Amino acid sequence: MRRSGRWLNAGALTITLMMVLGLSFSSTASAQEARWKALSNQVEALYRQGKYREAIPIAKEALQVAEQTFGSGHPNVVISLNYLALVYQNQGQYAEAEPLHKRALAIAEKTLGPDHPEVAASLNNLALLYYKQGQYAQTEPLFKRALAINEKALGPDHPYVATSVNGLAVLYQAQGKYAEAEPLYERSLAINEKALGPDHPDVATSLNNLAEFYHVQGKYAQAEPLYKRALAIREKALGPEHPDVAQSLSNLAPLYDEQGQYAEAEPLHKRALAIREKALGPDHPAVANSLNNLAELYRAQGKYAQAEPLYKRVLAIAKKALGPDHPDVATGLNNLAVLYRAQGQYAKAEPLYKRALSILEKTVPNHPNVATTLENMAKLYTNMGRDDEAGIMAARAKRIRAKQ
Repeated sequence: MRRSGRWLNAGALTITLMMVLGLSFSSTASAQEARWKALSNQVEALYRQGKYREAIPIAKEALQVAEQTFGSGHPNVVISLNYLALVYQNQGQYAEAEPLHKRALAIAEKTLGPDHPEVAASLNNLALLYYKQGQYAQTEPLFKRALAINEKALGPDHPYVATSVNGLAVLYQAQGKYAEAEPLYERSLAINEKALGPDHPDVATSLNNLAEFYHVQGKYAQAEPLYKRALAIREKALGPEHPDVAQSLSNLAPLYDEQGQYAEAEPLHKRALAIREKALGPDHPAVANSLNNLAELYRAQGKYAQAEPLYKRVLAIAKKALGPDHPDVATGLNNLAVLYRAQGQYAKAEPLYKRALSILEKTVPNHPNVATTLENMAKLYTNMGRDDEAGIMAARAKRIRAKQ
């Protein structure tokens, strides 16, 4: 099973953020329309580079131009709302993202009707926002409604149906409902293989998610061939230096880590890091993910001196790209604290755990990672002989787990 006490900057699971609406223009686009298109393209480019903070003011301007040009109820306004919500979401500014997703949903429902695929797309986006915060009770009915809409409007074998099915499977996995998740992952994969062909990148995503499902249960023999097939598809379809290839490498490598096959894991981690640095730049959050994974490999082998500077670079990237109060910063703090605790440097570990807990309680108070941090603090206090405090932390973690 997975090593306890740590978690990564970005999950291996993929839920596709759906934005079905395309950029729409008349053949004689006005200057304002052209300006909106240029702003939207700029937002998308910054998003792909992980420059979320830089994208926010441009996304705000794009939304303002869309409202002025097309009217507040136009589908292009939905696109701008989704862009702005997405950059806020990736900044960990969930309170800012939620009303934007809700407004996009309301416009789509009013202009297109409650059973339109665009409505399903907005439902999926809002569901993903709640999922990221650990608000699973709010997530499930949105994914289910999106699935019902897509099945009715598009038929049971459409790729958008696969997306909704996959989202529901990821949710059930996070809740430990493995018996409910597995047939959904298998259905999502079957739909994509039938609709898109066996070598499509979306099939790789479905394979990756099914592999991760087996991986978290310690079913390594079932996970490995799925990860490898996903990697092969992406290398063939996208090229060997595409960021999605790096994601596949980053998924396969921990499988070897956890089996003690460090010689097999290390070159995969290093290749993923090199791809991401070249394709995305040295300060992208995905680079931090690869650095974190490599640091975890070294920590597991007791190579603490090699792990520490990597963890510190992870923290620096997360703070720069996402801001000091993002949940990914809490991830970096937690993992560095785990390193210090492993070396008996308890005085260094404690303030890092406290800072991580503060960030998480502020941004995602119901998320399982809050419980993980509390459990880590309980272990720390036990190591320090502070048993009363350890008991308090463990009890708080148990209450959070019980709600999931």
